[in-house]
Amino acid sequence: MSRRDLRSVGVFVAIAFALSWLVALPLWFGDGLATPWFPLVAMAVMATPAIAALVVVFFVERPQQKAWTLGLWPLRPVLRLLGYSALGIVVSIALVLVALPVGALLGVYPADFVNFSAFQQTLNAQTGAAGLPLSIGVLVALQVLLLPMAAFINLVPALGEELGWRGWLLPKLMPLGTPTALLAMGVVWGLWHAPLILLGYNYPDAPGWLALTAMVGMCIPIGAVFGWLRLRSGSVWPAALAHAAFNGAGGTYLLFAQAGEHIDTTQATILGWSGWIVPLVFVAALVAMGEFTPAKHPSGPASK
Repeated sequence: MSRRDLRSVGVFVAIAFALSWLVALPLWFGDGLATPWFPLVAMAVMATPAIAALVVVFFVERPQQKAWTLGLWPLRPVLRLLGYSALGIVVSIALVLVALPVGALLGVYPADFVNFSAFQQTLNAQTGAAGLPLSIGVLVALQVLLLPMAAFINLVPALGEELGWRGWLLPKLMPLGTPTALLAMGVVWGLWHAPLILLGYNYPDAPGWLALTAMVGMCIPIGAVFGWLRLRSGSVWPAALAHAAFNGAGGTYLLFAQAGEHIDTTQATILGWSGWIVPLVFVAALVAMGEFTPAKHPSGPASK
């Protein structure tokens, strides 16, 4: 990595981290995650990597093909772009879902794959004596079948992150070698979540150091999956769609949990160590097959 690239990376990381803390600061001086406007703050935090990338591209590096540098363009080859976009959505949802039976087998996720008792309990509390128009099994199936829609509903905030992390930063780190780039990408991405994680987001029962360590642990393999989509497609869009689908599927652990049981997210679900097993195996297989080689477009530079 050249000194110029190293400087650009430093500027990007400094801006992304500083802005994330600045945007989240009202939560720290207010009611934390219970603040009424928390969803808006969280979405604003997700935009900070994109802002950092735009600052670096437009004011520090100033490349000729700015949209290309960010992975926003070109949208071709179309079939490759569409294929990796669809693959990203499916893989992200699959990784979130498969973490649940793995956690159940390892004894860290209290599952109820038959009666869906936790979900049933939640619905009963919401509907009261009115009852449900469909059986609980049908409702769960519908929830799962509708998950791909989240990739499009959540696309804009997910792109706020991906434009920075995988769109700009990951290609910059690739001269370090694939394993080092993926590891560094995951660590930086995980630590960037600190302003919300330290308030209890994702890991409400864990001490701050453990919560942040777990977040970094999750971001390394999942970030590598998103990175694979970015590099092989030559575009940020498949990674953004995968990220959006991943976020949308994150709450599915509530569908399959056992009522009345505590779920420790440092151990269970995709957030906990048991959920990282399959993604790590998947990433290791991709590395072994050489699937992290950046794609080349029919004309123009490689996807950088």
